[in-house]
Order: sequence, then C-alpha cells, then structure tokens
Amino acid sequence: MHIQTVILIILAAIIALVIALFQYYYKTRKRGRIAILLSFLRFTTLFGLLLLLVNPKFSKKVYSTEKANLILLTDNSSSVAPYQDDIESVLDAIRDDAKISERFEIRPYSFDRTLGNDSLTFAGGQTDITTALKTVQEAYSRSNAAIVMITDGNQTLGQDYGFYGKNQEMPIYPVAIGDTTRYEDLAITQVNANRYAFLKNKYPIEIFVSYFGSSDTRSRLVVLEDGKQVYRETLSLNGSDNVRVINALFDAGSVGLKNITVSIEALPDERNTANNLKEIAVEVIDEKTNVTLVSNWVHPDIAALKKAIESNGQRSVSIARPKADAKAWEDTDLFILYQPDHSFKAVYDYIDNSKTGVLTLAGSRTNWTFLNQVQSAFAKNSSQQSEAIGALLNEGFTLFDTKDFSVADLPPVTGSLGEIRLREQAEVLLGQRIKGVDVKQPLLAVFNGDVQKEAVFFGEDIWKWRMQSYRRDRNFKNFDDLIGKLVLLLTSNQSRERLTLEYEAIFSGSRDAKIQATYFDNTFVFDPEADLSLRLEGGTITGSMEIPMLLKGRYYEADLSNLKPGKYTFTVTEKGDGISKSGRFTILDFDVEKQFLSTDYPKMERLAQNTDGVLFYPSGVTALVDSLVSDQRFVPVQVSDQNIVSLIDFRMLLAIIVFSLAAEWFIRKYSGLT
Repeated sequence: MHIQTVILIILAAIIALVIALFQYYYKTRKRGRIAILLSFLRFTTLFGLLLLLVNPKFSKKVYSTEKANLILLTDNSSSVAPYQDDIESVLDAIRDDAKISERFEIRPYSFDRTLGNDSLTFAGGQTDITTALKTVQEAYSRSNAAIVMITDGNQTLGQDYGFYGKNQEMPIYPVAIGDTTRYEDLAITQVNANRYAFLKNKYPIEIFVSYFGSSDTRSRLVVLEDGKQVYRETLSLNGSDNVRVINALFDAGSVGLKNITVSIEALPDERNTANNLKEIAVEVIDEKTNVTLVSNWVHPDIAALKKAIESNGQRSVSIARPKADAKAWEDTDLFILYQPDHSFKAVYDYIDNSKTGVLTLAGSRTNWTFLNQVQSAFAKNSSQQSEAIGALLNEGFTLFDTKDFSVADLPPVTGSLGEIRLREQAEVLLGQRIKGVDVKQPLLAVFNGDVQKEAVFFGEDIWKWRMQSYRRDRNFKNFDDLIGKLVLLLTSNQSRERLTLEYEAIFSGSRDAKIQATYFDNTFVFDPEADLSLRLEGGTITGSMEIPMLLKGRYYEADLSNLKPGKYTFTVTEKGDGISKSGRFTILDFDVEKQFLSTDYPKMERLAQNTDGVLFYPSGVTALVDSLVSDQRFVPVQVSDQNIVSLIDFRMLLAIIVFSLAAEWFIRKYSGLT
C-alpha cells in the first residue's frame, strides 16, 4: 500500500472523529453513555463514507517460472509405419529426459492431412506438413517455442514446406525418419486430361515423366486406351536432363468412358515401380443438341429452320405435333414453337416445369389470346391485319456477336400490326421497319434468364431470308450462323434431368470415393425428402450391395471409402418415382504414401536452415536433446504477476454504514433527541 493512501486513511479517521465529537460534545451538557455511543456511531458512518472515497488498495506480486514450449510434431501417415519403433524411441528419449522436462513444457501433436492430437495410428492417407506447421505457429505465436518434427519429409498435399519455412518464426528441428539412401527411379509424376471429350474430335493428354538418378537411361512410354496401344515413345533421360513433358492427341472415335493407362518401363534395378503407371478416364460424349420443332402447320419456314440448325452436325431437329406424347420430349434441349394456338397447352405446361429453352415464331395463324395467357414473357394486342415487316439490326445487342450478320437486302417477313409489350427483361436483336419507318417494336427479342432462356420472332416467312442469303453470297452462312448462335444461346446451361450424378470414373484409392446425386421433383425443384439408394455390383462384392444416400445440404451422397480396389457398376434409384440412373467406376489399388522409398532429408535440411534449426536423425536424438537444453533461446524465465486488491469490502462497508445510521437514528428518537 502506498504511503499516500495511509495518510489519507489517517486523515479520514481524524476528520470523522472531529466531526462526531463536535456534534455531540461541543456546547452540549449531556455527556453520558448515550453521547459516547452516538458519537461512535456517527464516527463509524463518516469514516466509512470517507473510506469509500479513498478506496484504499494494495498490490501483490506473484512470481512464477515460465518454460518454453517444445512442440513435438509426429508424422502419422502410412509412409512412416515401417519405422514406428524409431519414432517411438525418439519420442521416449525426449519425453523421459529430466533436463528437457525442467526447461520445456512438452506439447505433443500428430499430423497427416490435418493436425491432430498425440494419438498415433500411422494410417494417414496423405501428408500436409505445411498445414501442420502453420496451425502450430498460429497457436503458439505469442510464446517462446521450438518445434521438433519427426517425419520422412515426403509431402503429398499442400504448399511446399521447404519454402514455407522462410515464414516460420519458431526454430524447427526435423528428425529424418526412414531410409536416406537415394535410389534410381523413373516415375510418371502427373497425367493431365480433360474429363470429357467430344465425339469425332481429338482430346489432349499431358504426361510428366521424371527421372531420379545420375546415369543415362532410356525407357519406353506406352499409352493404352481400353487396353489397346494408342501411343508409344522412347525417352532418354539423365541426371541433368531429368524431366519430360509429353503432349499427345487421341481420337474420340466412339461414345463412352475410355480408360487410359500410361506406363513407363521400369529400370533394371528400380525398387519403386508403383509410380511407373497411372490410370485416368476420359468420357467421350456426343454433344448433339436435340431440337423439337412443334407445329400444326406445314410451312416452308419449318424446312428452313431445320436445314439451318442441322447445318451444324452436332445438332438434330425433330418435328412433332403439339399433342404428341410428352415422353418424346424428355431429350429435348430446345423447343421451337411455330405459330402456337390452344392445342399447345400441354407443350407449354411441360416447358414451364422443365425450364427448357424455347423459341416462339408468331405469325398470322397464332392465337394471341391464348399466347398472352399461357406465358408471361411478352404480349401483343394483335389487330389480325397482315403487314410486310422489314428487319433493323440492333448494333448494341450483347448476348452474342452479330458483326457478321447482315440484314441488307433481306426481304420483309409477314406479321400482324399491334402493340408488343415485353413483360420481362429482354434484349432486342432485330427491330421492325414498316414501309421504311422504324416503328420502335421488336421483331426478334431474347430473354436471357438465369433459369430459362427464351426468344420470340414476331413474324413468318423467315425462309425467304435463307433463300436471299444464298442468292447474295452463294451460301446459307449468313442465315444459318444467326440461327446457330441463337440456338447455342437458348440451350446453354440447361440441365433438365430430374436425377443427376456427380462422381469420378477412376478413384485413386477408396479414401475419397464418393458418389453425389441431385434429385428434383416434377416441377424441377430440389427435393430434400427423396428416398435415394445406391445399388453396387462388382469388385469384391458378392451379388449386390445397397447403400442409402444421405442428404448433405443441397445434394445426396454415398460414402464408398470402405470398398476394396476393383471395378464396380452402380445404379442410383429414387424409390418413390422409380427414376434411376446407372454408371461405373474403378477404385485403384493406389496409396500415394507408398510412392516414396527414401526420406526427403534435403528438403528437411533446408527447412531447418531457414528457421535457424538443425536436422537430426534417430541415431542422434541425444545430440538433439543436448542442443535444445543448451540453447539460450529456451532458458526458463521468471515472470511476475502484479495483483491489485481493494483493502475494503464495499458491500460489507455499506452494510456497516447503513447499520450505524439506523442505530443512531433509533437511539436519538428513543432518547427524545432531535
């Protein structure tokens, strides 16, 4: 307690005593026991009030010894499992050393893909050293700490820890576990390919081959597609020229999943041949767009549109009546509705549910009363009076490039007069010109919605444009390209299947093997109450096995991590509606942790140098302990903690003040004093 506080307390006592004596003894004749008692109560009240103002405190310092933190990071991946005894001996030597215990607080952790507790199973499927170091640094950034990292240094996931070490503030002492001998090795380090290829096109594959050694070597690289050799090349590598990147193109001759096997011949004395082969899958798909043209009428426009669309070999057009069976529309990517009337009601209902793109051509036979009611994108007050309508190109149209399309010399089409209202946001590609005057009405408008895309052409006799294109340019390109771009826009990003699947054709091991499914109801709204099940066959399964698919937010998922390597077929079925979809996949007998035979001690040594640490080996654990104990950076420090405590208990003091005031008042009243 400070001397100033003591003086204030003494002054408070003197002041309280003087006031109490003055009130009860100055010019007072009655000085009996009652006066003494009342003076004491008044003194107590005043002294308590003054103590509240002074608020005396005293400080107390508590001294303690703070040790540095010794963080033991132990690799828990399967690649170090053969060296479990070495790891345990290193850990025991550190934990049981008395000098280490005196100087450090030991904080044990394990790591593989993520940082974990000190439980060791040596079953981790991947190793991310950088994430472990980063997590530890964040947790102990405000303390004095050192890291002992026991690992083989082979990282299979995440940022390269050799470079991350430059950002690490704590000294790191790696302990290199495993075989430090550098063996000659050929490896296919990576194979890159697109997941999908289009029929009758070529698809590229990029192959990375690395050689670890110092001598000159030659080896043959072979690529197989479904077991058939499609590529072969002999590679020459040496200690300085030790990497090859091979880019090759392959024909997508048929639709389906293509299993691609890339292999390189092993060296005569090569010990690790697991990395001499990689498998991938490429799915060849037919990108053909299916267009259904619905009409009640026979008209040259229908033939012109069919020819223009099918000028692209990846598109096909089928012509249907509006009262056709709806099942025939399930594969439709775009509807073209030619002059719709009341008979198109079922078609519009299907389009509304499936959100399929639609192009409407409205001419003299269109029932505008029906059309205005059945859809909400546009409306027209038609006078039923026919008029020849010319086209005006909107140079500001942005949904696709129109610079190659010319409306010059195009004959007018036939349309009806009347006010047109675009009730949803749209871009006008072509405007109307009647008798040379721009009437500020759209001829061709496009509605580029997020869910559904739509376009409307307010006229007929569009076949004349295709004929004029040929008459002028001796080809149909001007017209066909416009229709092709319009079809591409209206069919882009359309997904109308009620059941969709997401999975890899080839899984590198079963750890990440999952199949995801999305299911929509008949209005194409995601159904979170669907009953989806997955039936598996093949591999090591006898007969078949059924797995329920669990809801995970906006999709369903089946975990296949317990499956053995092999080839499997599966079917996903929604039991309520009976909708199903099938596929196949392969789980490879692949463990990325087994791709390494040697310890990556050069990188661990670089990490130690970058963080002002030292690399050690299991045989040198005694030197590691001595280095930690003798390092002056980790000397325990004495820290003081100053606690400031109030000398008085405010609640008790207030109670005493209230009691003394009440007692004084009661005694004065009882004694007849005023």
